[in-house]
Amino acid sequence: MKLANRMERLPAQFFAELVRQAEEKRRQGIDIINLGQGNPDQPTPGHIVESLRKAAGNPTYHRYIPFRGLATLKEAVAEWYWRRHRVQLDPSRHVAILIGSKIGLEEISLVLVNHGDRVLAPDPGYPDYLSGIALAGGELIPWPLLAENSFLPSLHDWPDRVRLAFINYPNNPTGKVAPPSFYDAIIAQALERGTILAHDLAYGDITYDGIKATSLLSRPGGIDAGIEFTTLSKSYNMAGWRLGFAAGNPEVISGLELLQDHLHCSQWGAIQEAAITALGGPDDVADNAREQYQRRQDAFIDAAATAQWPVPRSQGSIFLWCPLPQVLTAVEWTRQLLENTGVLVAPGTGFGPSGEGYVRIALTESESRLKEAARRIGTALTEAVNTPISSKSGDRQ
Repeated sequence: MKLANRMERLPAQFFAELVRQAEEKRRQGIDIINLGQGNPDQPTPGHIVESLRKAAGNPTYHRYIPFRGLATLKEAVAEWYWRRHRVQLDPSRHVAILIGSKIGLEEISLVLVNHGDRVLAPDPGYPDYLSGIALAGGELIPWPLLAENSFLPSLHDWPDRVRLAFINYPNNPTGKVAPPSFYDAIIAQALERGTILAHDLAYGDITYDGIKATSLLSRPGGIDAGIEFTTLSKSYNMAGWRLGFAAGNPEVISGLELLQDHLHCSQWGAIQEAAITALGGPDDVADNAREQYQRRQDAFIDAAATAQWPVPRSQGSIFLWCPLPQVLTAVEWTRQLLENTGVLVAPGTGFGPSGEGYVRIALTESESRLKEAARRIGTALTEAVNTPISSKSGDRQ
């Protein structure tokens, strides 16, 4: 049976392959440290779980609820935006409820992009931006994020006739946080050129060393220029609950909700009730998550330095963007590290060609396991660099 042509346009889902590789090694009895996925490892806070438990007994949520979600959840999102970012939103016009922000980041291309329309997406960047562009039949234009430009896209390299542009700060995978001046410049550029911005703020609460993330909507003209995607997965350890939201330009929000009217029947009402509880506070839930990831970053970087492997600090997200010796490709390094150390990391090229020379480390294990992973990787890198390439079986000649 031949599938539709759009299925052939989809990029490879390399996260699924990472999981398969790790599970195969575990079945072989190997002690695997999986740092390849951004999957929070801590349980959802008890008061949120209890909110779900109570709401599950409400017969209202045993039936279909409004396709566009609970009005009370939209109000909670608006209140959260005001408390976090001093952004004033009309819940009925500026907010859409998502079954996880992942799906919204794919749907936005279906809402806005016609066949052949040009779309800017960060390289390296979250792979699911590309999935939505491919399904919509858009023309992907990679937007390089380079170390020499602090992993910010160059606004001088903005092609003509770009319909949609994705940005993501705190950035996955580079860990960079963009300053407010960047948002002001990109908003002005987008409004001038008629490009709609889609800002992925999934890691907005997870920043380090006193650095603060900026909401696109908090800057002048931001609500006019586009929309912003946020998730409860990271700040509230609710990845498996599949609940996120989009906020911003009311015409774009309306189009997103219209598409979802045809694709979904909204997330289960009891989960939306739990999301209201999460967003309503206490705010120390997100603070605790941030502090835990800060401790984990410190532990990994210190252990890596002891193993003679210098790793740059992340400014935000739950990831470290780690440069590798230019001996092998990122994919080859990933395979060798898994084979020789039992540590699974994500190759930088899984996020785009500009990710060559890097691997992404997820801070989703305990401090002790992260220290052990850093020790194993550092030792393996030192041994590899000190061994002539020609003597390594299977390496490039």
